[in-house]
Amino acid sequence: MSAFERYLTVWVFLCIVVGVAVGHLIPELFQTIGAVEVAKVNIPVAILIWLMIIPMLSKIDFRSLAKVGTYWRGIGVTLFINWAVKPFSMAILGWLFIGYLFRPYLPADQIDSYVAGLIILAAAPCTAMVFVWSNLTRGEPLFTLSQVALNDAIMIVAFAPIIGLLLGLSAITVPWDTLIISVGLYIVMPVIIAQVLRSRLTVDGTTSGLDRMLERLQPISLVSLLATLVLLFGFQGEQIIAQPTIIGLLAVPILIQVYFNSGLAYILNRMSGERHCVAGPSALIGASNFFELAVAAAISLFGFHSGAALATVVGVLIEVPVMLSVVWIVNRSKSWYEAAPAVSRKAIPERT
Repeated sequence: MSAFERYLTVWVFLCIVVGVAVGHLIPELFQTIGAVEVAKVNIPVAILIWLMIIPMLSKIDFRSLAKVGTYWRGIGVTLFINWAVKPFSMAILGWLFIGYLFRPYLPADQIDSYVAGLIILAAAPCTAMVFVWSNLTRGEPLFTLSQVALNDAIMIVAFAPIIGLLLGLSAITVPWDTLIISVGLYIVMPVIIAQVLRSRLTVDGTTSGLDRMLERLQPISLVSLLATLVLLFGFQGEQIIAQPTIIGLLAVPILIQVYFNSGLAYILNRMSGERHCVAGPSALIGASNFFELAVAAAISLFGFHSGAALATVVGVLIEVPVMLSVVWIVNRSKSWYEAAPAVSRKAIPERT
């Protein structure tokens, strides 16, 4: 992990401090930025999100989809968790904790928005950080790449319907026109641009050109993430100052769903006989979120000031420490995992 990735939680805390302070001292600045919109899409944020997402998507080689059959058990488990369990379990946890248990401690006019943000966060499987988590668990890299490519392909068509369904079940009005624009703007177009860049930079059959581009763009991508967070906390500053416990309360369902989904994926892989080098990244892919996309979608659908935007940012806040704890559990439990009779000893060898 890079120093930035390792201390992401620290940077997010600093963004909270800077954003809240500047938002409190110079509210006019954030009001001006928030007003720069076209079709309900904030242009400054759209630019920042593209600078974050496109380099990440450029790492994905969709030709790896041809290899998904090699790891059919792990692929099947991860798809089940990502698309049939995680969004719905998060919706249930959101309704239970935010809509019921924590309702007396939260702003009444933001309850539905908080739940919506949690749903949006869970509906987008992680794309970039998964490669870091997979490497830390000595995961099979071809499985990780093919699974991420498959998830990205599914996300193009499934992200909007799942969000629309769950928000509808929550009796939250779904602005379908904005949701469709968000999918096109933050998923379809970045995927197309990223793959065009990838094809042009790998025309010589190597990834050296792509690697050089990503190395140059990495600092820009990181600065864009931090700038987006400062903007979000700048708009949310007054609410956070008034009720600082909001962040802690929103973190509860996120933490529960991470451990629930990662644990379920890990156990299902063990029951199916999948190797540990596939089960580890499968559990981590099943639990983590594409928080950059979630933040962008929440802002587009509900605005900077919304509880939905704040809920997705809480996902960013706890991403690194909670996922590192899952990595630790996966690594420490390897001997227990491989003791299962169902685990195949003839599968693809572990990395050395």
